[in-house]
Amino acid sequence: MDRLVAMTMFVRVVETGSFSAVAKEMNSTQPTISKNVAELESWLGAKLLNRSTRSLRLTETGADYYERCVSILQDVEAAEQVVGQLQTLPRGLVRISAMVGFGRLHVIPQLKDFFAQYPDIKVEVKLNDRVADLVEEGIDVAFRMGNLADSTLIAKRLCSSPTVTVATPEYLEMKGTPLHPRDLKDHEYIIYTDLLKSNDVTFTEDGKPLVIRVEGSLLTNNTEGLRTALISGLGISKAPKWLVGDLLKSGDLLSVLEDYQDDPVAVHAVYPSGRHLPSKVRCFIDYFADHFRCCDLIADQSNG
Repeated sequence: MDRLVAMTMFVRVVETGSFSAVAKEMNSTQPTISKNVAELESWLGAKLLNRSTRSLRLTETGADYYERCVSILQDVEAAEQVVGQLQTLPRGLVRISAMVGFGRLHVIPQLKDFFAQYPDIKVEVKLNDRVADLVEEGIDVAFRMGNLADSTLIAKRLCSSPTVTVATPEYLEMKGTPLHPRDLKDHEYIIYTDLLKSNDVTFTEDGKPLVIRVEGSLLTNNTEGLRTALISGLGISKAPKWLVGDLLKSGDLLSVLEDYQDDPVAVHAVYPSGRHLPSKVRCFIDYFADHFRCCDLIADQSNG
C-alpha cells in the first residue's frame, strides 16, 4: 500500500462522499478505492469511516485523521512545487571543480558577467589539478580535459584547445630553438607530473605519434606552477593553449615545433548523471560554452 496514495483517496472520499466518484476521478475502480481505504484503516488500527448503503460518515478518529491528512498532502504539494521551481528558475549554489590554472585564468575572471546575468546564483569554485569525485565531493559540474575515463558522468563538449610547445624568448636565445622534438634532449624540459607517463611527451610526425623522452630539473603537479616556471624562463614545455594563450599573444612566450603538435585537447563540462539537471547548473554550463566557443586564447576555432 502506498500510504500517500491511500491518504489521497481517503481525503477525496470524505470530500466527495462517494467511493465511485473518487474512482472516476482517479481513473480507478470503486473496489480499488474501497480496498485502499480499508488497508489504511487496518494499518492505523482504527476505523475512519462509518459506511452505510446511503451515506459515509467520519468517525471521531477519522475526522482528526482527515484534518492531518489534508495538512500533510498540502505540504507534499508545496514541496513538489518548490522542487519544480528550483528545476526551472536559475537560483542557488553551484559547486564547480577545475584545474588550478584553468579556474584562475578562464572561470573566475568570467564570473562577474555571469553574476550580472544570473544574480540569484552563487558559485563555489574548487581548484585542484587532481580529478575530483563529483558525487563524493558534492560537485555539480567540473571542467575536464582530454579523454574522459568516468563513463558514469554526462559530458558536454565546450571546445577544443590546441597544445603548444613554448618557452621565453630569453630561454630560446640562450639554449637555442629546437627544430625537431628529438632536440628536446638538449633542453631543460619542465615536467608536469600529473600525466600518466610524465617523462614521455607525445608529438606527431607524418601523421603518426612520436614519443620523446624528456628530462629536466623542475617537476610540478600544478598547472599554475607550470605556467609560472615557463614565464620565469626555467625551461621549455608542452602546454595546452588555454594555459599559455595570453602569454603567446603578448610575446612573453614563443611557440616552437608547431609542425609536430598533436591533436587539440577537448574541453568538457561534466556532471553526475540524473534525470533532471537543475536550471542553475544548466545556465552555468551554457554560459561558459558560449564563452569558450568564442575565446581565441583557448579554443581551436576549426574544431571548437
